[in-house]
Amino acid sequence: SSMIARYLDEVEAGMARAIRVGSHGYEDDGESGIPPSYFSYNITKWELNGGHNDVGLPTANALAMEVGRFPLFLEGPTRYMKTVIDNKGDVGDMYKKVKVSGLRDEELKMYYVSASLEGQSYDMGRMMAFSPGWLENQSIWMHMSYKYYLELLRGKLYDEFFSEMTGGGMLPFMDPVKYGRSLMECSSFLASSVFPDPSMHGRGFSARLSGSTAEFLSIWKLIFIGSNPYYLDESGKVVLSLKPAIPAWMFKDVSNKNAADPSYDEDGNLTISFKLFALITVTYHNSKGTDLYDVTPTGYKVTLADGTVKNIAGGVIPTDLAITIRKIYG
Repeated sequence: SSMIARYLDEVEAGMARAIRVGSHGYEDDGESGIPPSYFSYNITKWELNGGHNDVGLPTANALAMEVGRFPLFLEGPTRYMKTVIDNKGDVGDMYKKVKVSGLRDEELKMYYVSASLEGQSYDMGRMMAFSPGWLENQSIWMHMSYKYYLELLRGKLYDEFFSEMTGGGMLPFMDPVKYGRSLMECSSFLASSVFPDPSMHGRGFSARLSGSTAEFLSIWKLIFIGSNPYYLDESGKVVLSLKPAIPAWMFKDVSNKNAADPSYDEDGNLTISFKLFALITVTYHNSKGTDLYDVTPTGYKVTLADGTVKNIAGGVIPTDLAITIRKIYG
């Protein structure tokens, strides 16, 4: 409707205005082009309106206010990417800006939850009570980082996403000695490279299985299944189509001597498998041995519980079989 359109126009205008206002902090002149996350507002002009609050203090109407700016937080560009997720160019531009900003921890090859808070007022809240590199003060907030990485994958920056993952930004590709705990266990935060004690850089603290795990499940789904496996076709019928984002090295990793041995089918094609709905084994046969980025299979071989085999040509599984698969037990 026209009302929703006007509302969306206002939201877009507000985001553009926020980027123009920008951020401000240590070695940050506000010209990065990265959306800020927070502002403060100080009322500079007002008039009494004759009212009083519950404890008898007079109330006033604000006539003018001054906007206060803060350093960058990773939340800003992450949420911005959601609004341009269908434009790979815009997502890529923002990724490049973030990578060279104060949000990048070059030593750990990760991303701070915030840029440096040096010189900020204690009015910012409890984050100012922590040493730099600890908790909300410029540490590596694992859940926030995973949210950022998820947007890279949703924005189809496949090479960039997997580079960040295997470069140590995600489990299990972190250095286990630095991390200081099982690589199968998420942490609330990691002490970043600005923490005063260098021996703690990259160490995970406060085991956590909620936010990071939820983001990782979304990442896993995009890698192996795709964003929208079930949808309505042009005739309004439910169909199924897998569209993974699997890099070639997941089939066979020649650069890692500790990688698992590759699997092959009877024709010598590389394979990889996962469980759909926790019960159905799905195997991709990579006949070309290349990255499988945002492509559908050229065909499906579906084996039902009674041993019946259905061969489907093309990348879409038709309605009856799609529904049978979704019901799992038929």
